Amino acid sequence: MLTVENVTKRYGGLVAVNDASLKVQEGRIVALIGPNGAGKTTLFAMIGGFVRPDMGEIRFRDQDITGHAPHAICRLGLTRTFQIVQPFAGLSVLENIAVGAHLRHKSRADALERAAMIGEQVGMGRMLEQSAQSLTVAGRKRLELARALATEAKLLLLDEVMAGLIPSEIVEIVATIRKIRDSGVTILLIEHVMQAVMSLSEEAYVLNQGRMIAHGTPQQLVADPTVIEAYLGHGAADRLQQEGAHA
Repeated sequence: MLTVENVTKRYGGLVAVNDASLKVQEGRIVALIGPNGAGKTTLFAMIGGFVRPDMGEIRFRDQDITGHAPHAICRLGLTRTFQIVQPFAGLSVLENIAVGAHLRHKSRADALERAAMIGEQVGMGRMLEQSAQSLTVAGRKRLELARALATEAKLLLLDEVMAGLIPSEIVEIVATIRKIRDSGVTILLIEHVMQAVMSLSEEAYVLNQGRMIAHGTPQQLVADPTVIEAYLGHGAADRLQQEGAHA
């Protein structure tokens, strides 16, 4: 469904993403993980059309979308969420979701009807008339998810949708994401909450210092010395092994 091939992005002397490739098959939940500053959000920005790659190719449903504008990519069925959620403060939750729905529904009534349906799907049914400004962090995360879903996306890029949530809220949003996938939406997510990555994703890619260093199931990756060192520093894999042997 999505193919990213040898994509590179430089900012002056800094190489934010270096020759990175990944694939997402339809119907799957795939995670993109890596330490802070690895280049994950830059890669998402290139896939979504917010940043143009210096090299490489991005294809969505066999169509080259490299460097296309975000609205054009969204219209094709690929939508992303953002780490920092900024709802339209003067609007209700329902009206916020309807902003996304207007991509495919010209009439206000149709957009609001679609928005109400999506609100129910992400567990916001009772909050629809509430002001978006009054939402908690968890509520804003759900709203961001709902707004992206309302565009009728086929592939959803979720950028740290669980950041700042307490454990019970994480459990709820994991269940919501599963439900979204079961409704026919493919998901690529950036996530630091490893419990969520382990329980949600069928496969994961690891980015470190702009380079893709590993790919496999989450279970394979947490035991991979290269991945352990990317997160915990040089020599960490050996130290953990020795500690395990002495335990």
